[in-house]
Amino acid sequence: MLDAAVRAFARRGYQNASMDDIAELAGVSKPLVYLYLNSKEELFAACVRREAASLVAAVRGAVERGAPPDRQLWSGLSGFFAHTARHPDGWALLHVQARTHGHPYAHEVAAMRAEIVAFVTQLIAAAARKGAPSPERRMAAAEVSGLAHALVGAAESLADWAGDGAEPDGPSAQEAAATLMNFAWAGLGNLLRGQGWSPAR
Repeated sequence: MLDAAVRAFARRGYQNASMDDIAELAGVSKPLVYLYLNSKEELFAACVRREAASLVAAVRGAVERGAPPDRQLWSGLSGFFAHTARHPDGWALLHVQARTHGHPYAHEVAAMRAEIVAFVTQLIAAAARKGAPSPERRMAAAEVSGLAHALVGAAESLADWAGDGAEPDGPSAQEAAATLMNFAWAGLGNLLRGQGWSPAR
């Protein structure tokens, strides 16, 4: 039932997806849907919670523990893009539908995003501690957090682009991860070495 509900909500939108539609897709009776989940609102919330937990688990599970920082980040990004590619309806539910229907759905997605940002922050902070030439040249906590937010936002945007069907031969998960690493890691690598950018005077 949850699989059918995710598909219906993602493709038809929360307002247009009916409990009749979901029951038909699931191959069950409408009363059975109501028996397990009392309302459309509760069903939608259950879908959001499941898809959010699944995405976070995919990212965490993909990271190669003990690998160099760039490899850990690349593997985590690969896991993110692989999951969103395998579950396009789940991603659409989280990134489009849940965000447009207010509390508590947007709150659930915000909590998921905060967990991923915190995880990426840990990875960048560990890389900063390892890569800085001296303690004095390590990145400040606010800078690390800002970079993590920027990287997660870029990954979300790239996942939307990769999954919108505009590119007939869209990138694979590893290609999408490599694109983002090429965009971000060169500059991040310089920061980790204490070589920040500043505007020309």
